[in-house]
Amino acid sequence: MAVSSSLSRSITFFNSISSTSPCLFKPLSTNSVIVGYRSSYGPLVLNCSSEMGPPSSDPMNVRQSHFSPMTPFGVTMNEDGMSKPSLKWRRVLLKVSGEALAGDQMQNIDPKVTMAIAREVATVTCLGIEVAIVVGGGNIFRGSSWAGSSGLDRSSADYIGMLATVMNAIFLQATMESLGIPTRVQTAFRMSEVAEPYIRRRAVRHLEKGRVVIFAAGTGNPFFTTDTAAALRCAEKVVLKATNVDGVYDDDPRHIPNACLLDTLTYQEVTSKELSVMDLTAITLCQENNIPVIVFNLGKPGNISKAIRGERVGTLIGGTRNSEAART
Repeated sequence: MAVSSSLSRSITFFNSISSTSPCLFKPLSTNSVIVGYRSSYGPLVLNCSSEMGPPSSDPMNVRQSHFSPMTPFGVTMNEDGMSKPSLKWRRVLLKVSGEALAGDQMQNIDPKVTMAIAREVATVTCLGIEVAIVVGGGNIFRGSSWAGSSGLDRSSADYIGMLATVMNAIFLQATMESLGIPTRVQTAFRMSEVAEPYIRRRAVRHLEKGRVVIFAAGTGNPFFTTDTAAALRCAEKVVLKATNVDGVYDDDPRHIPNACLLDTLTYQEVTSKELSVMDLTAITLCQENNIPVIVFNLGKPGNISKAIRGERVGTLIGGTRNSEAART
């Protein structure tokens, strides 16, 4: 029973340092088990009875314990019984344009659109995906369009546009929390009465705790778009740009009915063809940091979760489709 007490102490210590992450047990061999958990320190292996003599017939002896096979978090089994990742990314940044939040354009913010976003985000966060969101403000006020009107200079117009993104962020936060999704709003400049200031480490900690973080007010500087803010905030794997079109076309589909939807693009093609996907600063930041961008239609249910799983959806910029995505 010395082994049993030793193992109990080991598991007790393990739980004390990672109580917020679920533990899954999977047999590696007859003499060891692995405790899988979401941490940067890797799996903890406990060797059981490898040097403690032959197995005992006592059913309470830990050396005879058999854990039922369980699939590790985020892993599925293929037809050969081999494990494979079921999700392409573990942390994503979702860029939601202001125009997409307007829905049918009958009002500045369509509650049905925000609820659809919240439900999709809830679905993927239940899978353990860490989600950050950058919202635009074009549905309320676009600084570049109003600059010069009634003596309004570009800097002042851009600051008004940043305030519009805060309005969208607070609305989206309220919708998500109505579904039980813990959400935090962080702004690029201080508005302590309504939101937290943007602090990178705090944002990462929120994500690690399973909270959704919404970044508002763009970069906090005029002359920069919220696409640039998305590229700056995305220190991880991918930017998912949700718009009101199916992806990137070779021409404007609103005026050219025969415009073709492009499946993949390189960063150079976006800049050389002057495709209106993201501004030049944002696409250059993504290129320099090897961040792929997926442009897709927010209005189609399931597109957010499809993009996160790596399925074929919209247009992929700066990456290649894998074989599984091609078959989806």
